[in-house]
Amino acid sequence: MTLNEVKVSKTVKVINIYCEYALRQRLRDLGLIIGTRITPIFVSPLGNPVAYEFRGNIIAIRNEDAQKINIQ
Repeated sequence: MTLNEVKVSKTVKVINIYCEYALRQRLRDLGLIIGTRITPIFVSPLGNPVAYEFRGNIIAIRNEDAQKINIQ
């Protein structure tokens, strides 16, 4: 299952991140690593991007990038 498939307010755990290096590094700098619990908290009116909360951060991730993050 990938991050873009998770319903709002459901907390999941990151298993793997398959983004290109620059995005993977940026997410890692923010604390999004394997094992992190992440929760979608808000979907924009057009459905893309989605705001996610993890480790006290709230960031918007585009659906095409969220498809590259595997969750459990």
